[in-house]
Amino acid sequence: MRRIALVTLVVDDYDEAIRFYTEALGFRLAVDEPRPDGSRWVVVEPGATGHGTGLLLARAKDETQRVRVGDQTGGRVGFFLHTDDFAHDHARMTRAGVTFLEETRREPYGTVAVFQDLYGNRWDLLQPAE
Repeated sequence: MRRIALVTLVVDDYDEAIRFYTEALGFRLAVDEPRPDGSRWVVVEPGATGHGTGLLLARAKDETQRVRVGDQTGGRVGFFLHTDDFAHDHARMTRAGVTFLEETRREPYGTVAVFQDLYGNRWDLLQPAE
């Protein structure tokens, strides 16, 4: 095994999720293909192709899935977005309307701040210590 290629993120709407992840977070749209059942196979990725784990944006199909949108990890930080330039990415994301839930802090493992995506899932923006 080499890496985890995709992680599913249940969303309310494909297009609003694509906009958020590409415009606010700076991901790139890697795949957007229709499926025979009317759903879509939508993958967004940070960075260059094949150099990280992509997000499979999956529209909730029923009420059981809809109630998990925005709370896929029980309120914990569930996603970790690494950066090489924390100040730049934090400022860009803030300008794009991303909600940071705390002030930037320095930890032994790096510079970090928790933010939430458009559904309320918690993420760390993290520049690892050198």
